Amino acid sequence: MVKLNRIYTRTGDDGTTGLVDGSRLPKHALRMEAIGTVDEANAALGFALRKLSRNPADAVFRIQNDLFDLGADLATPAGPEEDFTPSAMVLRIVASQVTWLEDQIDALTNILEPLTSFILPGGNEAAARLHLARTAARRAERAMTALAQEEPTNPAALQYINRLSDYLFVLGRAANNDGKADIKWVPGANR
Repeated sequence: MVKLNRIYTRTGDDGTTGLVDGSRLPKHALRMEAIGTVDEANAALGFALRKLSRNPADAVFRIQNDLFDLGADLATPAGPEEDFTPSAMVLRIVASQVTWLEDQIDALTNILEPLTSFILPGGNEAAARLHLARTAARRAERAMTALAQEEPTNPAALQYINRLSDYLFVLGRAANNDGKADIKWVPGANR
């Protein structure tokens, strides 16, 4: 369990921040960009939660907790031979977290109006907030894939962030009267 006695430590005043293994990185490093954008996606989900009913709110709350797990995973650099298996000392995203998201996506997709066009991000306020969270999740995915090009990164973590934006897309559609109130893109409408 994490215990925070003080919020400020002054250790980051030199432009670095600490990782789980005790090493320090510049705050602008790829790893820190990935952690920060995951945090941003989590905050956007907190904003969306304010407009969600009980059932999707419970799922989003679970995802927010998973995003803290994801941040911890990213904050724990892997050794060259690591297989990304979690342990008592290392928190990693695991396949079952990805599968849970896939199950949620499938369940929502079954109740949605079929897509006949791309849709504009928006609709009612809950859907608009979910689409904003979706774009933050996509930005986190871009940051994580950039990190993965340079350093070992948990494949399950990459899968999780990819599925998250898919989930937020279908949840946004569900918030728009199960897709019936989606705003369809009309290509070239304003030419």
